Amino acid sequence: MGVKYFCRHCQTLIGELEQQYISEELLGFHFLTPEERRDIISYNPNGDVTVKVVCDYCKEALDSNPELSLLTSPLQ
Repeated sequence: MGVKYFCRHCQTLIGELEQQYISEELLGFHFLTPEERRDIISYNPNGDVTVKVVCDYCKEALDSNPELSLLTSPLQ
């Protein structure tokens, strides 16, 4: 199973884990509510997992300009 982390705003690949077995507990997914899991984690047909997070660049931009969060695609 591979796990890929993408920025939810700019779609940049942030990181990737390629291991045979990675538990959801080890990744910290068990701390998420069911709603957060649906919003953040996608399971692909090939067994890979895509996780949507916010990169440092987008976090800084949103912190500096909170009005950007009102837009559908603020940083694309």
